[in-house]
Amino acid sequence: MPYEVTWVVTDGRKGMENQCLGLAEAVGLPIEVKHIHPGAPWKWLPESLFGHPWPAPFMALGGDSDNIAAPWPRLWIACGRLTVAYSAAVKKRSAGGTFVVQCQDPRLNPNYFDLVVPPLHDGLTGDNVLPILGSPNIVTPQRLAEAADAFRETFADLPRPLATVLIGGPSHHYKMTGAVVNRLIFELKELKKQGTGLAITCSRRTPPQVREAIRAQLSGSGTYFWDGSDPNPYLGMLALADHILVTEDSTNMVTEAAGTGKPVHVIRLEGGSPKFDTFHRQMIARDITRPFHGDLETWHYEPLQETQKVAEEIKKRLNL
Repeated sequence: MPYEVTWVVTDGRKGMENQCLGLAEAVGLPIEVKHIHPGAPWKWLPESLFGHPWPAPFMALGGDSDNIAAPWPRLWIACGRLTVAYSAAVKKRSAGGTFVVQCQDPRLNPNYFDLVVPPLHDGLTGDNVLPILGSPNIVTPQRLAEAADAFRETFADLPRPLATVLIGGPSHHYKMTGAVVNRLIFELKELKKQGTGLAITCSRRTPPQVREAIRAQLSGSGTYFWDGSDPNPYLGMLALADHILVTEDSTNMVTEAAGTGKPVHVIRLEGGSPKFDTFHRQMIARDITRPFHGDLETWHYEPLQETQKVAEEIKKRLNL
């Protein structure tokens, strides 16, 4: 019999883990975090082989993986390519006792899972598919209020309005060229001249040379630049901002910013893709985001709460 707990299962990358954690917390069962690390050659393989999950995935688990074995949890929430075969296997091994949720498009028949939660811009449909705008996340009103209290003094001396700036990095679809970085630095300097305070953080994907250029050009009075030391002020930066600027490469960061109800200004990079372009059009259509052209606009919208919507569907199916 499954026990009353949620397993959050990823390969340990924070962006994916936070999607699962946000959803698990919204459901409300006790949470156990599980990291899986398949060994070679499995870690290099696609999500499925000829339309089927990997055979015998548990034999592929590396020694640094957490224990994935019965008794199975009541709820399994996973995200990422490397978790797909395990999600399908646990649904089968638990004989339906575990409700298996796969975040993002698993690139496998959705019937291998109980619920698939892809971003709306992927265009995936099915009886057990619940597309959402953006991605699940940990941003909630309670978390924002707690973070505002915790970091209020950190940002107390910065000028107002305060613009939080979330910097991503290059990806399969976007390039962070020198021209893009120089333009952004110039525009942020202009905001500072107009009396705007800046709170800046970079992601793990931000190239070191970009991080250092932004720090060197924008440091000094009126700027807070997170240097990577703990505690991480990310949620405090979202909670205390008057405006949020975010590079367009990360649907996670854009979605998290949208959970605040603050104006979200999207910073253009070079590149793009049809799916990302669709996502950004959807956010603009909801008047959540607007392109950043160097000036700060003020507008209002209801904070995006797609995570709660999925959690309510899970609770309904589990009779919680």
